[in-house]
Amino acid sequence: MRKGIWSLVFVSGVLMVLLSGAGSAEEPGKDWSQEGPSPACTLESRGRNPLFILEPGYRLILEGKEGKDLIQLVITVTNQTRKIGNIECRMVEERETANGELREMSRNYYAFCPRTRAVYYFGEEVDLYRKGKVTGHEGSWLADFAGAKAGLMMPGDPRAGDRYYEEQAPKVAMDRAEVKSLAESLETRAGKFSACLLIEETTPLEPKSREYKTYAPGVGMVRDGDLYLIKYKYVVL
Repeated sequence: MRKGIWSLVFVSGVLMVLLSGAGSAEEPGKDWSQEGPSPACTLESRGRNPLFILEPGYRLILEGKEGKDLIQLVITVTNQTRKIGNIECRMVEERETANGELREMSRNYYAFCPRTRAVYYFGEEVDLYRKGKVTGHEGSWLADFAGAKAGLMMPGDPRAGDRYYEEQAPKVAMDRAEVKSLAESLETRAGKFSACLLIEETTPLEPKSREYKTYAPGVGMVRDGDLYLIKYKYVVL
């Protein structure tokens, strides 16, 4: 989700994005879980649960229309890791193009808890592009910097009605998810999927914004808003 007006600062050598003029963020309510990884979890940089695959070489390709533009999103679990705080996180690259021209690339950092099978989100570094040049880094954040902390990206055992923060970077990135269904069916160019998880994403930074994502067992994300899965596979990195 886009987050308004931003400015850049360096924190311990890391480029971070801070908002200005975006209004005050709503305080997280009791209905939305802010729990991060349990101390009982020994987090790992690879793993999988039925709805989220964090294994190097796994790739999802989604496509859809945005007005007259053809949008493609390529999500690749890389063989690179990065330590954030004391946690070794897996880097997942997302490349978004419009009519073949790169407009956004992000490096997302995740860790997996084998005990609960939950996947936690430790931040992202974002590069926005226009005509081949980087124009900004809106939405970048890392856990343990500027008050940010890890969020829950995918529960190990999601249940209808679950509500949790995926991102916890005050005034920068506060996306949260609500599990709406565990029984969705969806057909895309990549196949027919059933028993899917449907989540609604919102953020207190943009109270009127709503986005929907669908995850299929054994595959991962098959829908991201108006983008639908066209291919999933393992690639050689």
